[in-house]
Amino acid sequence: MHHNYKMRIRNLDLHFGSKHVLKNVSLDIPPNKIVALIGPSGCGKSTLLRCLNRMHDLNPDARIKGEILLDGHNILHGNTNPVGVRRKVGMVFQKPNPFPKSVFDNVAYGLEINGLNDRHKMAARVEESLRGSYLWDEVSDDLHRSALDLSGGQQQRLCIARAIAVAPEVVLMDEPCSALDPISTARIEALMLELKKDFTIVIVTHNMQQAQRVADYTAFMYLGELIEFGETRQVFESPREDLTREYVKGHFG
Repeated sequence: MHHNYKMRIRNLDLHFGSKHVLKNVSLDIPPNKIVALIGPSGCGKSTLLRCLNRMHDLNPDARIKGEILLDGHNILHGNTNPVGVRRKVGMVFQKPNPFPKSVFDNVAYGLEINGLNDRHKMAARVEESLRGSYLWDEVSDDLHRSALDLSGGQQQRLCIARAIAVAPEVVLMDEPCSALDPISTARIEALMLELKKDFTIVIVTHNMQQAQRVADYTAFMYLGELIEFGETRQVFESPREDLTREYVKGHFG
């Protein structure tokens, strides 16, 4: 595998109150690849994903030990600014969550917060992000309509455009297709393959076929532990662990 990793997760332990949710997870994420986290519900996939941009900061019950290195810097370190982390590590959620604003303003929002106020540059960046999320042709004739008027699949691509507009380095996706129909899902999968040229992508998915279609590497999690991690084909076709074999054959979860 690669020597230069985009993110390295080392000995990560997470408790919510007295509940031990992630148990000594270590995982190296190479740049410009798609890594899928798979495993049954409640095994810690989404919890792990949310550690990667410090979303658990909002939960007073969360206690985290270990390291998460982004380009060699530990983002869990006390003096690291979580807002800065989230600028580098974007997030796309399970249900599309556009703001109740225009299509244009949804994408411009993060750019404004980050201090871009030149109208021409703004318009160019918005267009670039909408092209980058394969949405431009569908919305370019009316950028001022409400994002809430778009279809579910379009809204999810808009949320991806919003995430990539601020030029993050890593994009996290938490089951981004679970609320979408098969055609929209296929579009988002094609988009992910395109986006990995510019970004490192970590996706949580319940859909094992999806992991096999898009992921370069797959991590199988069970009850808060990382059971197996490797190239996607190897994990699905010749898993090293019995638990992984049972899961990918569909025997549980």
